[in-house]
Amino acid sequence: MTKASDLFVAALEAEGVEIVFGIPGEENLDLLESLRTSRIRLVLTRHEQAAGFMAATYGRITGKAGVCLSTLGPGATNLVTAAAYAQLGAMPMLMITGQKPIKTSRQGHFQIVDVVDTMRPLTKYTRQIVSADAIPARVREAFRRAEEERPGATHLELPQDIAGDETAAKLIPASYSRRPVADLKAIERAVDAIRQSRHPLLMIGAAANRKTTAHQLRALVDALGIPFFTTQMGKGVIDELHPLWLGNAALSDHDFVHRAIDAADCIVNVGHDVIEKPPFFMREGRRTVIHVNYAGAEVDAVYFPQIEVVGDIAHTIWQFTERLGPQPHWDFAFFDRVRAELLSHLADRTGDDRFPLVAQRLVADVRAAMGERDVVCLDNGLYKLWFARGYRCREPNTLLLDNALATMGAGLPSAIAARLVCPDRKVLAVCGDGGFMMNSQELETAVRLGLDLTVLVLRDDAYGMIKWKQAHERYPSFGMDLGNPDFVEYSRSYGARGHRPGSADEFAPLLRHALDTPGVDVIEVPIDYDDDDRLLNDEIPRLSAALD
Repeated sequence: MTKASDLFVAALEAEGVEIVFGIPGEENLDLLESLRTSRIRLVLTRHEQAAGFMAATYGRITGKAGVCLSTLGPGATNLVTAAAYAQLGAMPMLMITGQKPIKTSRQGHFQIVDVVDTMRPLTKYTRQIVSADAIPARVREAFRRAEEERPGATHLELPQDIAGDETAAKLIPASYSRRPVADLKAIERAVDAIRQSRHPLLMIGAAANRKTTAHQLRALVDALGIPFFTTQMGKGVIDELHPLWLGNAALSDHDFVHRAIDAADCIVNVGHDVIEKPPFFMREGRRTVIHVNYAGAEVDAVYFPQIEVVGDIAHTIWQFTERLGPQPHWDFAFFDRVRAELLSHLADRTGDDRFPLVAQRLVADVRAAMGERDVVCLDNGLYKLWFARGYRCREPNTLLLDNALATMGAGLPSAIAARLVCPDRKVLAVCGDGGFMMNSQELETAVRLGLDLTVLVLRDDAYGMIKWKQAHERYPSFGMDLGNPDFVEYSRSYGARGHRPGSADEFAPLLRHALDTPGVDVIEVPIDYDDDDRLLNDEIPRLSAALD
């Protein structure tokens, strides 16, 4: 016979779990003791939400479900935002929560929340374990659901009395499985549409961000010479220094890339998901749109493809490459002009010496300081648009941003997870002052773990993106300004090093020094968004519209 909590942890080990992030409570003590004697590392965090963000980021980078732990009641409800973050962002994650004894209890309804039903709309799978004998099946199914396409969040509730039971149940090994390939007729229909088009264009979305898919996409672009652009979460699938790169759809319309989209008569959408903010607005009858993904298209008011090729993406792209060759009637001359104008505009203001820093200078200095494989983790704010447009990724998952739930507070926890997963790379968190303060307590976690980590806190003393939207809608400024601590002293109080550049020219050397020095460094960077409304809503649309 085996103690149920020992069996549960053995099941986690069988799934390859290396780290569990979280905060245990008294209802988890049996499980905690089983973890103590296992090979799994417990990363104790300062908030359950941060633990969930860490687990989701672990899943995003590795493709294996990240695992987080909380107690019942408030601990479990603190995971709700992280559940939505993983579910919308297609990040495999398993949440484990405790619960009061379910066979007998003398505490009434103290701290009792129906966590299983709470998690139901936010997960792919949620169950309470009511028998120790059910543990192997429940754990195996939770991991299978979390990791299969489309990946997402799963949840298991392990009550206190069940965790302490004895069982003779045995583990269930993972079955051999391969994703189904697309129907041959659908592939041939798509190939024929691409072949007959004059101005084909490739769009790369979040679901293309897999190793084998990236390899096949690079082969297709090199073999056929078709230009490509990406969604925010598709960045880096193909090296963005590639001569056929046309930019990123950080905006939904009126950017340079949208002129190429308007000129395209066939767009191949690889891995697009309508959960991500629309990269462009479809207009009926303008072009053929081909949907290539693991699942069929979810039809939306702005997304209704004419051809769907459903199956393993890498296999589909390989089939396209095998069946297609460059066509003599393909014409990419206008796309070349778009690229030239885009690159010229991306270089603008990158040397601007105004202080507080403008976003374009910030992005350029960060790009110059980071290596090809180093990882930047963004929180959410106005700066995310500038990083999406101007930070040219060389490899997949080197700019981790969230364009699905787009929650604030995830930047620092994500960077902690990225550093644990990628110990041989530099990792940088970029946070607005609003988002940073939502989980800034995790600085203590980073210091306690002895991580090498650098955090940029972009200070504008406001909720900058909403303030920008408010100004664009011609509303008076109201309800957006806030106060902040002295971030240098605040960081030092946790045992991190705090820095504050005094000019634009001081920022890049300070950043490089922090990245090269072991330990946790926080750099408070004053940032100026005052010109962003004009740039994003006037200058970029005006310059892109002038292309002919």
